[in-house]
Amino acid sequence: MTRRIVTAAIAVTALLLGGCGGGGSDGDAGQPAASASGAAYPATAGGVTLEERPEKIVSLAPTATEMLFAIDAGSQVVAVDDQSTYPPEAPRSDLSGFKPNAEAIAAKNPDLVVVSDDLNKIVDQLTKLKIPVLFAPAAKTLDDTYGQIAQLGTLTGHPAEAAALTGRMRADIDKIVKGVPARSAPLTYYYELDPTYYTVTSQTFVGSIFAMVGLKNVADGAKTAYPQLSQEALVSADPDMIFLADSKCCAQSPATVRARKGWSGVTAVKTGQVVALDDDIASRWGPRVVDLVRSVADAVAKVPA
Repeated sequence: MTRRIVTAAIAVTALLLGGCGGGGSDGDAGQPAASASGAAYPATAGGVTLEERPEKIVSLAPTATEMLFAIDAGSQVVAVDDQSTYPPEAPRSDLSGFKPNAEAIAAKNPDLVVVSDDLNKIVDQLTKLKIPVLFAPAAKTLDDTYGQIAQLGTLTGHPAEAAALTGRMRADIDKIVKGVPARSAPLTYYYELDPTYYTVTSQTFVGSIFAMVGLKNVADGAKTAYPQLSQEALVSADPDMIFLADSKCCAQSPATVRARKGWSGVTAVKTGQVVALDDDIASRWGPRVVDLVRSVADAVAKVPA
């Protein structure tokens, strides 16, 4: 989702599945076994087929971790990567999604591993060890997000919970977007990934979120989706709003932006429309994208028409 993202609500209740064999105990031989939540096995999603409900899931992606807990599959998760900071009860470990180690992952004896990147060819490595792997890459659209939640719901035995989650997300986002005040002309914005002026265009996932609330990106027209702009170009673009996705990682704030040479005259700085976002929420494409939409919409609503 961003230059730092490629890796990122919330109750932990799941009933253990009883009897996931090929035939039911009531004589339905050959029929898929059903879980307590109505899920049937074998289950296939995202190119992965599981014969029974996974009870030892390893997540190597912060977003996947959030999704798993949001669909009530948290009790099935035995380990998450070192960047999975949410929810707090997620079983963080020293496993890395950036430098995945097949032996360390296999030591957790997982029956499903979820990754957002295929670094070090980890998918092939784990497949050779006969460990099922769901590859859920960074979303490009909200539909990708909903699709990944559905896949996890199917594989973990929580399809109903997954459907309910995406339904709530769709409804919440629709309500938030419809509540944004109409303007005669769109506000312009700059979205900061880090203090060296890497940003995003509207062609990215996060860029599409900002477009939903009617904002115009000053980086659009760049040759890449994640361009690095010059300070001169940004000051010249004079954005109405600035959103900081580097407030936690790089200690950026409205005060540090104002202190930058030449920035005090930028409209967003002069009018106090520099918004510090939560880096984690801004960099992940899971359930908390609703919080991102709400934060942006609230900031836009405060700008005088």
